[in-house]
Amino acid sequence: MSASPEQLWSIGELAERAAVTVKTVRFYSDQGLLPEAGRSGGGHRRYGPEALERLRFIRSLRGLDLPLPEVRRVLDDEDAAGRVLEDAVAGRLRELGSELRALRWREAALRLVHDCPADERADRLRLLGAVDSPPSTAALARFWRGWLPARMPARATAAFLEVAVPQPPAEPDPAQVLAFARLHAMTSRPCTGGSRPQPEVHRVAGPGGSAELYASLVEAFELAGPQVRRERTPRPGEALDAYVAAYARAYGTRDTRDFRSRLTGLLAAEPRLDRYWELTAVVLTPPGGRPEPTPGSADAWLRAALARDTEEAA
Repeated sequence: MSASPEQLWSIGELAERAAVTVKTVRFYSDQGLLPEAGRSGGGHRRYGPEALERLRFIRSLRGLDLPLPEVRRVLDDEDAAGRVLEDAVAGRLRELGSELRALRWREAALRLVHDCPADERADRLRLLGAVDSPPSTAALARFWRGWLPARMPARATAAFLEVAVPQPPAEPDPAQVLAFARLHAMTSRPCTGGSRPQPEVHRVAGPGGSAELYASLVEAFELAGPQVRRERTPRPGEALDAYVAAYARAYGTRDTRDFRSRLTGLLAAEPRLDRYWELTAVVLTPPGGRPEPTPGSADAWLRAALARDTEEAA
């Protein structure tokens, strides 16, 4: 039903009723978002109550920071307006979450630079400048993909990366920002002497056996986690038995006293990624909290338990 002449407003009157500027009304009208009820004798636009209702709705949507294309989708699809609006709001929430994470990261990074000694500022700026905001874990994942056995099954690789690559905290403190930036620098640095060598003690399993080896090691690390968290002295037990059994299966043998002695020597001769795991522990530990166990700290605990077990048996 068309509006009576008494219910028609000029662009200025509509703007005043909606508490917006004339420029705003003209913009939405030019975009085809506001229905015109007609034109005056002089060709000026006239708007009715439907335009006022539509304009207020647009203001509400824009107040939620929805972009104009999303506003148009909501207005154009009247039959599915509820679903379209829900999808648009959900999408904006995801975007806003990413923006907030970036802002929190930048705030912690600024505090890190602001509070550090002057002679360390340039080095910290260099580290931070190489990291995106919010930070990406792509460099860390590439590092481990180069370290893991070639042709290792994708599912096993993904499972290992899940425990080996720390996710940046949503609300980091400066220490966590610095630790992650150092991890990024460490894993982005070009390797010397060819590709990263996988530890010889792991290579024996081959591509197929590596999946089972790493899955079994992760189980052993989970068993050792509570011991590490409570800062218990490394000692034989269920976690160590699972740890040795994982290697024994990879070597096609059984968990015997001779194998434990041999494994102790093999593990002692391998290079460690201690610095990686130290930084990872900082990234994962909330401000004021106790360090969470990492695969590295669990492996170190289990190696110490194995060395103690071997020594006592001797």
